[in-house]
Amino acid sequence: MTNSPLTPGVAPGRLPAETLAANFSDKAPAYDPHEAMVAADRCYFCHDAPCITACPTTIDIPLFIRQIATGTPEAAGRTIFEQNILGGMCARVCPTENLCEGACVREAAEGKPVEIGRLQRFATDSLMAQGGHPFARAPETGKRVAVVGAGPAGLAAAHRLAMKGHAVTVFEARGKAGGLNEFGIAAYKSPDGFAQDEVDWLLSIGGITVETGKSLGAGLTLDGLRADHDAVLLAVGLAGVNALAAEGEDVDGVRDAVDFIAELRQAGDKAALPIGRDVVVIGGGMTAIDAGVQSKLLGAENVTIVYRRGPAAMGASRREQDLATSKGVRIVHNAAPVRVIGNGTVREIEFAYTSPTPQGLALLDETFRLKADQVFKAIGQVLDGAPEALARDGRKIAVTGAGRTSLPGVWAAGDCAAGGDDLTVTAVAEGRDAAEDIHATLMAG
Repeated sequence: MTNSPLTPGVAPGRLPAETLAANFSDKAPAYDPHEAMVAADRCYFCHDAPCITACPTTIDIPLFIRQIATGTPEAAGRTIFEQNILGGMCARVCPTENLCEGACVREAAEGKPVEIGRLQRFATDSLMAQGGHPFARAPETGKRVAVVGAGPAGLAAAHRLAMKGHAVTVFEARGKAGGLNEFGIAAYKSPDGFAQDEVDWLLSIGGITVETGKSLGAGLTLDGLRADHDAVLLAVGLAGVNALAAEGEDVDGVRDAVDFIAELRQAGDKAALPIGRDVVVIGGGMTAIDAGVQSKLLGAENVTIVYRRGPAAMGASRREQDLATSKGVRIVHNAAPVRVIGNGTVREIEFAYTSPTPQGLALLDETFRLKADQVFKAIGQVLDGAPEALARDGRKIAVTGAGRTSLPGVWAAGDCAAGGDDLTVTAVAEGRDAAEDIHATLMAG
């Protein structure tokens, strides 16, 4: 449920505007040209570069860093965009410590990798600042492709398909494109409207029409899309949210963390956002960290993230966990919610300690309570609204190869498709690869 204006302990304006502006400023300011040259000079330019293998989009990282080192950052930007058209956002939000930087030879030798993410941002920002678009469309093929979902996977696919000469229509349920990048990432990771600037830049290649306010089951049917288009790509993400399965979770003051993050991202005035004094976030992934950190940045006095397993099992990277604790967020491990306490409005939440067993996690008899006037659920999202005609793999759409579903002419990519790891960069790779497969199929037919 959402918080009513009268929920005790939850109020807007806990911090002055200037403090909020500082709290939500860019958490990792861009390199200047000299800093970029110095950082690039640390690269060994490995022949069998492990950083490339660790990148889901397989960017030629040594090449783009060499291009920066030789004073051609715009060329470096093109090298990145050839593999990852959303490379600007990925430079800001990728868990590089688990991917390219984690595989860096400098990391293994010295414990300090080349700062690939910041170099990627320098290169992509340099090229985007030039204006125009680095890629031109191929001649029109006469083929029409529908993409459902304007998040990272859908946008990456739409761009690649448009570049191949196909006419692409992207259907998006929300009021504007961007998906996770626009609505689901902490505001301090993408300040100053970068997500929408990147969408506008991507669409400037031409050949892509975006229709907002449309989703499967709300004005669209899969059968209708298949009849009107030569191919369909589903990139609908995960819209449903898991329940806590705790007694009393329907009281006021308990809400989904993804809704809170989206509200904050779209807020023109962060001082107008209500936040509690005592905030509890339940979950262990990036959404939990983003919700917890931003609660603190909005002025919450006490913020606690509670996760049912140990720190090594958390979906959030170690760097993100450290960021949270550096902001004053407490992280409690090995505990699961069992009861939300309050007379219509949350007052406390009770947890039981957990212990792993061969049959899964067991709840122990020992419990504790945390004071809470606001609780954010960040315990994973689920597929919601996908056509029943599609085969499933677990709780997601089953795919083979580069996103082919069980229905001819229908592909799926991103978080809604089985097999991925729910990262922006992985969604981009899956969208790109599905687009290549769609193109090859259409041209073969």
